[in-house]
Amino acid sequence: MSSTVAPKRSKLATWSWALWDWAEQPYPTIMQTFIFPVYLTSAVAAGIQNADQQLGWATAIAGLLLAVMAPVMGRRSDQNGRRKLWLLINTGILIAVTASSFFIEPKPEYFLFGLVLYGIGSVIQESAFINYYAMLKGVTTEKNIGKVSGLAWGLGYVGGIILLLISLVGFVLPEHPLLGIVKENGLNIRTIFLFSAAWILIFTIPLLLWVPEIEKRAGAKNESILESYRSLFRELGTLRRQAPETFKFLISSAIYRDGLAGIFTFGAVLGTLAFGFTTTSIIFYGIGANVVAAIGAAIGGWLDDKVGSRAVILGSLIGLIAGAIAVFFLRDLGQITFWVFGLLLTLFVGPAQASSRTFVARFTPHGREGEVFGLYQTTGRAVSFLSGTMWALSISVANALHGHGENTIYGIWGIVIILIVGTYLLTRVHPKPAVLDN
Repeated sequence: MSSTVAPKRSKLATWSWALWDWAEQPYPTIMQTFIFPVYLTSAVAAGIQNADQQLGWATAIAGLLLAVMAPVMGRRSDQNGRRKLWLLINTGILIAVTASSFFIEPKPEYFLFGLVLYGIGSVIQESAFINYYAMLKGVTTEKNIGKVSGLAWGLGYVGGIILLLISLVGFVLPEHPLLGIVKENGLNIRTIFLFSAAWILIFTIPLLLWVPEIEKRAGAKNESILESYRSLFRELGTLRRQAPETFKFLISSAIYRDGLAGIFTFGAVLGTLAFGFTTTSIIFYGIGANVVAAIGAAIGGWLDDKVGSRAVILGSLIGLIAGAIAVFFLRDLGQITFWVFGLLLTLFVGPAQASSRTFVARFTPHGREGEVFGLYQTTGRAVSFLSGTMWALSISVANALHGHGENTIYGIWGIVIILIVGTYLLTRVHPKPAVLDN
């Protein structure tokens, strides 16, 4: 009887883990991208100069804090057997931050409070991912790890689609929003933040109930924060000895993942300024992009288990580079170019993201998953300036050569260069590196 119960429990744990990607989706979709930052820099910051620039500084400070904290946080959860606990704590704080955004009224005196919440939420969400990614190996097998990772990423995209549809149809577009809510004082927008907090809370419950916690590492001692940093630097050398290819992968993925982030960050800008999309068109494009990315993540996850993580990432990066170049050279065809090749870009983003974390999970020494995923987050944050810098530089060069005008389309070359560099470095990483145990 026990032999039949255990697999069911394991399958339930796997699904419960994957569902957290769906659960946390309100934060990147609503709070980081489409609704909260727009509300903050327009309605709340009315009359405040350089509100968008101040939002950028808040993001930069949050990234710096995460870069300092991430490796030690992962290491301490590895040592103390508290990955699930810390994921739940971070999720709880994320719920509180999201719900607290309801109290930010569309008045300038609330702008600073909004920036603080935005920065805290960014740090907490990325911190949560450290332990979430580290749990992947514990809820999968060698045969299905890629499929499960792709499934979870796809669930996240689907959740984003549903959230945007509910927000637009229920609260943003109608003259009379749902539940009898009025639009005065931004109440319809602020209610979306309460809805998002409830979404995170409800869909985190399966992880709370059915995903097991890891055991405390044998012989592990309680460490202070300072001692954790000292131990981390000592063991970085052993990580390079145990898993040198994983170490190299962290470097290459940091670069190309920033290119992936740049595609989403500047995609709406490119569609609006270079192809004349309206705000409504961009929102519908965003929904379509999430649909295509979800399909791509699912297909990529299946291929990951067949051909390996690195092969899926390389294929995706090549597809991204080709699609981005096509957007540039076929721009004279008009909006159809962005609809076709822009969505093609999102098809390849999902598999590249999902298989990147699968690669790390596959080839990380047992018992050091949290530490390595902490480094994974840190290396990505360390070069997070690349896509913005290259985007701006590419447009500046175009302005210098062609004069100031409609040169936004040239920004895509900055993203292409980052992707090419990341792809080259990835070819230097062994597809199935040997990993030594502790």
